[in-house]
Amino acid sequence: MPAGRFVTPRPVNEKVRDYGPGSEDKRLLKLELKRQAENPVEVPLIIGGAPVPTGRTGRIVCPHDHGQELGVYHMGTPETIGRAIGAAAAAKDSWQRLPWEDRAAVFLKAADLLAGPYRHVMNAATMLGQSKTVYQAEIDAGCELTDYLRFNVSYVCRIYSAQPEFSPQGSWNKLEYRPLDGFVFAVAPFNFTSIGGNLPTAPAMMGNTVIWKPASSAVLSAYYFMKILLEAGLPEGVINMVPGTGAEIANPVIDHRGLAGLHFTGSTGTFIYIWNRVAENLSKRVYRNYPRLVGETGGKDFILACPDADIDELAAAMFRGSFEYQGQKCSASSRAYIPESIWHNVLACLSDMAQQARVGDVRDFRNFMGAVIDRSAFDRITRYIDEARASRTSEVVIGGEADASRGFFIRPTVIRTDDPRSRGMTEEIFGPVLTVYVYPDRKFDETLNLVDTTSPYALTGSIFGRDRAMIRAALDRLSQAAGNVYINDKPTGAVVGQQPFGGGRLSGTNDKAGGYFNMLRWTSPQAVKENFTPPKDPFYPHMSEE
Repeated sequence: MPAGRFVTPRPVNEKVRDYGPGSEDKRLLKLELKRQAENPVEVPLIIGGAPVPTGRTGRIVCPHDHGQELGVYHMGTPETIGRAIGAAAAAKDSWQRLPWEDRAAVFLKAADLLAGPYRHVMNAATMLGQSKTVYQAEIDAGCELTDYLRFNVSYVCRIYSAQPEFSPQGSWNKLEYRPLDGFVFAVAPFNFTSIGGNLPTAPAMMGNTVIWKPASSAVLSAYYFMKILLEAGLPEGVINMVPGTGAEIANPVIDHRGLAGLHFTGSTGTFIYIWNRVAENLSKRVYRNYPRLVGETGGKDFILACPDADIDELAAAMFRGSFEYQGQKCSASSRAYIPESIWHNVLACLSDMAQQARVGDVRDFRNFMGAVIDRSAFDRITRYIDEARASRTSEVVIGGEADASRGFFIRPTVIRTDDPRSRGMTEEIFGPVLTVYVYPDRKFDETLNLVDTTSPYALTGSIFGRDRAMIRAALDRLSQAAGNVYINDKPTGAVVGQQPFGGGRLSGTNDKAGGYFNMLRWTSPQAVKENFTPPKDPFYPHMSEE
């Protein structure tokens, strides 16, 4: 067979398109939105590369328009889960033996299909199914997922090129990078099409086969992505898509002897449940390995302002960081610490922005926000707002209006609290709600302690100010409070290849999606030493007679 030391194309971040008035991109996307709205789809399971209907179906509807049905999706059953695990096992040997550059080529082609002919399909599915505005869909499905595919391929090349630094004369030391011994279970969230696509493909690039459970509320974009992978040449059984309810899908997969790893993004409670179940299975000797658990979970992300922060920059970051995609980002700013001396000016800016921000159907490109994902989210978020209204220590100072008559709409909401340990400052809400604690300027050091200690999460955070000594003090004190820290920028919008993403504490295992570190988790290196001149005498020289 031909051989060579191949180097992958140098990845560059996919350029964000603007979909401005009169643009061809806007025209084509509008047509695709119309096509998908008028042509409901039937989404099957995809096992071994083939569609598998089960007859157990759920509805796919627009969160911003309850009356708009986009199709139905089939849900997994115990029998189909067994089939998926079997398909992953059957595909494993040929997939892991395929030269790595041939595996890489599948995902590079998928990236080009996604960024090119399928861009508007994926953006439209993300907008309709997950209620993302055109810009939020573009940076997610059109760009970030493309970036994951291209950059992760380059990380695979980098990993495989890492070899032992020294081989003494007469020997050769090598590292073989094997996939994990078993299959990987990928559990995806609803809020990012890109994360949903990265969770199964990152392990697959390293030679693993995967069972992929997409979120039920993001199954439309997942289905189109699966079709892209198959068109790009992904062999049957490498990634098997099995939608369905959490426990019904997860429990039998997690309890299987062949589980080698979990790639997870979702709630902290669910990840803890899975971790406990894996631990129980280990105590029963269920597995042949210790499954690798990689998780990105909740967040209670902060913005900390110094007294000399620029008002306009700070307010813009607070508004975007808290309310883009309805606050349904694990990185969204949901608590802020603002000095007394600038609070009233910041509040005035935020109020102006909230009055200008349009909320509604994402097919209207003028809207800044769409709907939250479903009734459960709507009820949970509005309960937090109602609690703040009834509280003696909190006040709703902006927004708070909500309407679920047509779609699950909640206006941008800002709550001021006098209690830095209130629920609004400590618990993840996952909606368009920002809680602000106004601190005395002289108590900056005490406020740093509050930022660090009042939340169990440590995902993202922002520091705004000009005084480098204050910024350095904040960075030092908050070194464990966030896995991604931003200086004079919003705490959302990590870019693949620029800011590897992940946090610690109850925000996850901090394995940094979109970075080299995450890809290392999906390989099991084997050290190989070859001795060209092995000894024939078992005795050492010092044993000879003097």
